[in-house]
Parts: sequence; structure tokens; C-alpha cells
Amino acid sequence: MHTRRADDAARFDAAFECDPDPWRYRTSWYEARKRALMMAALPRETYRRGFEPACATGELSVLLADRCDALLCADFAPHAVALARQRLGERAEARVETRAMPQDWPAGRFDLIVISEFAYYLDEARCCALARLACSSLDDDGTLLCCHWRHDADDFLMTGNAVHSLFDRYARAASLQQAVHVDDADFTLDVWCADQLSVAARESLA
Repeated sequence: MHTRRADDAARFDAAFECDPDPWRYRTSWYEARKRALMMAALPRETYRRGFEPACATGELSVLLADRCDALLCADFAPHAVALARQRLGERAEARVETRAMPQDWPAGRFDLIVISEFAYYLDEARCCALARLACSSLDDDGTLLCCHWRHDADDFLMTGNAVHSLFDRYARAASLQQAVHVDDADFTLDVWCADQLSVAARESLA
């Protein structure tokens, strides 16, 4: 298993070394639209401390940094980490570290955790560990967002829908409320919240 993880890290690192945008994060309308929907799905305008594992080149990280007082980003591919640091520039509120999930999950608690487009590379046991860590690390007013591709790929160990079903089970066990569920033709987007207030209720509109 450890050999498989090392091989995965080396494979992804080589992809980022050969091409700074191997999955067209910056140029694809699909990716831009998905990011816009993800940001719109967040129920709070701002967050205190966010965590984005598997940040890749940092395209989503830049948008999350606009909404977070402090943002920790991570990836297990050193070249991706370097690209994300370059993308985020001198933004003091954001930092990028080399971490593999779920074994290098950071200490502390977060009021925003974003799990996007990587959990299907994990086997079920590691995906369960990831979901458990995400739910247990969430603050009492926190938000957990999960977004994954719905189609198959040769290197996926789980389907995107299986990932979301697993996360939903752990979220419900942690008494998180599902605030958003989107079944797009290409991806599934879910948001769970630790508090029970809707966006309108937070603004005393409901």
C-alpha cells in the first residue's frame, strides 16, 4: 500500500513537472464553471480558517483565499505545491504545504474544509479515514464541501458518487446538515453544515 501511495505521488508530480496545467484547470470552462458553483454553494460569505487538501495548481485556492482569514492548502506532489505557491503569490492569509491525504491531515480545527476531485483516488478504507477526519475537524459553525467528477476513469479506486455516499454517511453521523446537493451531468456537489441556519436565517430574512 505504501508503494502504491509513493507511485501515485510520483506520477502526479511528473504530470505537473511536464505541464503546469495538465488537467486544464486554468483554461477549461468546465473547471471555471464548477469553481463558480462551488463558491456560490458556500453558505457563509467569510470563514476564519479553511483547509483545502489536494489543491493542485491553486486555481480554487485563489478563490477560497478571498473568503478565508487564513487558508491552508496542501498537495502531495511537490511540483503542484510550487505552482500553487506561485499562483497564490504574496497572499499572507494563504499557505501551501506538501501533505498526502489522509495520513498527513493537519492538526487543529477548521470552519471550512473543501474536499474536491481527489477522494476517488483513495481506496474505501482511506476514504473513510478522510471523511472521518474532515467531519471531526470541523468547528461548531463549520462547512464541509465535497465535489467530484461523476464519470469513470481507469485510475479511480472509487466512483465519485460512492465517495459522496460515504461522506454523507459520516456527515450525518457527526450531526452535520446537508445544505446543498447538486447532481450536475458531470459532477456531484454536496455541502454539509455543522449549524442548522439557512443563509436567509443568518441574515434574519427568514
